[in-house]
Amino acid sequence: MSTTDRQLRVGMVGYAFMGAAHSQAWRTVNRVYDLPARARMALICGRDAGKVADAADRLGWEAHTTNWRDLIARDDIDVVDVCTPGDSHAEIALAALAAGKHVLCEKPLANTVTEARAMAAAAATAQAAGVRSMCGFNYRRVPAVTMMRQLVADGRLGVIRHVRATYLQDWIVDPQFPLVWRLQRDKAGSGALGDIGAHIIDLTQFVTGQRITGVSAITETFVKERPLPAGSSGLAATVDGAGPVDGHGAVDGHGPATGTVTVDDAAVFVARLDGGSLATYEASRFATGRKNALRVEINGSLGTVAFDLERLNELEFYDATRPAAEQGFTRILVTEGEHPYMSAWWPPGHIIGYEHSFTHQMRDFIEAVATGADPTPSFADALQVQLVLDAVTRSAELGSSWTEVEPALATVAA
Repeated sequence: MSTTDRQLRVGMVGYAFMGAAHSQAWRTVNRVYDLPARARMALICGRDAGKVADAADRLGWEAHTTNWRDLIARDDIDVVDVCTPGDSHAEIALAALAAGKHVLCEKPLANTVTEARAMAAAAATAQAAGVRSMCGFNYRRVPAVTMMRQLVADGRLGVIRHVRATYLQDWIVDPQFPLVWRLQRDKAGSGALGDIGAHIIDLTQFVTGQRITGVSAITETFVKERPLPAGSSGLAATVDGAGPVDGHGAVDGHGPATGTVTVDDAAVFVARLDGGSLATYEASRFATGRKNALRVEINGSLGTVAFDLERLNELEFYDATRPAAEQGFTRILVTEGEHPYMSAWWPPGHIIGYEHSFTHQMRDFIEAVATGADPTPSFADALQVQLVLDAVTRSAELGSSWTEVEPALATVAA
């Protein structure tokens, strides 16, 4: 445990799913890793005064506020952690960078390429003044994924030929599931594509060291109308003209009001990477029976490696250079002290879980900020993911037409 007196005073905006995951990591990271600075959970922000006060108490924050602008304006905040829906990422992050705060922003970076470009440009300007920023693609920090990258970088797979990536969930299969913010384009940017597809886009580019240059895509929205959540006053009139909604989600007492789903439920696309690899991607929130099923397989001229999030402490590795009589898939249990991130945890064979990826994320972020290094993935890296999301959307709108991924600005290239 570090004995450093240096503190990084963190202000976090948002307290729901990602806010809870980030809070657990901020609470834990300095108790596990010896770092050059200590995270202090100074302030949490949310719109509802009662709920944010409860979240502060439950998650371990010293104080709370309902105004993110006040959070950024405070002199006793060094880091702004953005855990809000995508429609506010750009506004909050840009203000924080302009105020000289280090920024950790959840993925996807923004809802549009225009916003993402502005964020990457602001991050590059702030970097020159010693202000650091990072986008929160936490699956990079699963030890098995980092080891997967090492195997590729060390040439153990030879020339990469194929990339296959799927991310499957089923939490909106029920057509009566309400129209939450993740199903509204103005708040979420896109549906399964940006929510979970962004993860496999980033993860495969991270592991292979190659970038997606073009795509051919199809998307689908299977359930196009959904009940409005209880208490959604006024939303129905903007969606279907039905009139005011009461506190139980009904229109003037005539039954549940509905609204239009404006994002994709599933996205499937093929892609070409700049190293010559061919790739396939599938992201769906309608894969019945699949709860959080992320799987990536990389095929090379000398071998194959595969990762499955539901077995996140393991890799499947096929070494084609071994004698034919010894070839076959090997199960590697990624729990040894020499494996990435594992030296601070438990004895070999004692597995870790989903939440540890966020602890590793905070470890890398704190170390980079404290030492003046550039954390990854940068906003420029996240911009490139945003450009792929945009290309997929445009391709689907054009009937699966082959669509090139726009280049990032040279001034903000990763």
